[in-house]
Amino acid sequence: MTIRIADERRRRILERARGAGHIEVTDLAQQLDVAAETVRRDLKVLEEHGLLRRTHGGAYPVESAGFESNLARRSASFVAEKRRIAEATIDQLGDAETVFLDEGFTPQLVAEQLVALGRPLSVVTSSLTSAALLAASPALTVIVLGGRVRGHTLGAVDHWATSMLSDLVIDLAVLGANGLSTERGLSTPDPAVAAVKKTAVAVSRRRVFVGIHTKFGVSSFCRFAEVGDFEVLITDTLIPAHEAHRYAALGPTVIRV
Repeated sequence: MTIRIADERRRRILERARGAGHIEVTDLAQQLDVAAETVRRDLKVLEEHGLLRRTHGGAYPVESAGFESNLARRSASFVAEKRRIAEATIDQLGDAETVFLDEGFTPQLVAEQLVALGRPLSVVTSSLTSAALLAASPALTVIVLGGRVRGHTLGAVDHWATSMLSDLVIDLAVLGANGLSTERGLSTPDPAVAAVKKTAVAVSRRRVFVGIHTKFGVSSFCRFAEVGDFEVLITDTLIPAHEAHRYAALGPTVIRV
């Protein structure tokens, strides 16, 4: 009976984490009418199973083959950090004339920065949301990949997208991921998304990763690149300096903003 009660409590904790994007120990203890230490033990078990990652005072869900957050959820968490990352990405353009822009909320913020920049560029994107933003700028030539559109992210996938992308030569790819680790590289839950990202890596001369600290140390279902494939990783200052150094040792410059 005790084991069943604990399992049910952990199921509820995971459900709340996936619904809210982040959970606090004190709130959970009050909601579940248990001690904070009980919640901490539950979070530890869920982390050991690869379902959550603990933070100071709480936890957030790890995206996997069975769970992936949508754009609405992503656009409501760590927004200030994601905006700073997007602003820093513009500094990596160099002499690029062609850019690939990934699906996802942080790349969408990069799209806003490109519009504000007003510099002539050809931008290829798998994101319908980013394409709509980019099309408002007369300075930008926007190319949208065809294919099946995923409801979670409004990104185009499958063979139409990869075939179209494989015929291009891109100066700079701006890519996100659901997780990246020094051991397993960059990954995402959906094989179709991984195929588009992998193709973008292959056809691009330079590659920049954009993502907040919660992505680091996480492995999802489908790997699409190695850390060393990237010239730059741009993240926020909540990732510890010693952790950033571990990734920099594999080749890329790690920028914390």
